[in-house]
Amino acid sequence: MSPAGIAESPGKLKVSGGLNLIVRNFQKKIPINKKRIKEVIFNALALEGSGISGEITICFVNDAKIKALNLKYLHKNKPTDVLAFDMGRPPDSRTILADIVISTDTAIRNAGIFKTSPLYELNLYALHGLLHLLGYSDSNPKQRQLMQRKEKKYANTENRGLSFKQT
Repeated sequence: MSPAGIAESPGKLKVSGGLNLIVRNFQKKIPINKKRIKEVIFNALALEGSGISGEITICFVNDAKIKALNLKYLHKNKPTDVLAFDMGRPPDSRTILADIVISTDTAIRNAGIFKTSPLYELNLYALHGLLHLLGYSDSNPKQRQLMQRKEKKYANTENRGLSFKQT
């Protein structure tokens, strides 16, 4: 069981660098293409020049589940788009153990607001969570703009068919 309280599965994909990426779907509103989500993450890692190893679990949930996690860990009693949980590592360590939890309900809502698709929103949220795990912050406008530029760049790079080779 992950620290986010979501059961794990053995469906891991190991890539060069030693990163296992697990994608779990706990909702029924949007079909999740696990391979595509993994490609988005691996492309971003390649473009970031990240040599991390370890394990990241990406979980797709509904608003009720992410709201409960947001309340428990961040003391905010509302749903959010994405939460990233880094289970801790020594400074400058390239080994990671982390969860990214994404709300598909929020993706559906925001797709209507921003005139995108729910699947595009899910890719952005996965990238946003990953960037937090890589050390990026969005706590001020300048940092937030940097993260948003990277999210859009990596989402669009993946959509152009540039792909990180998985081993």
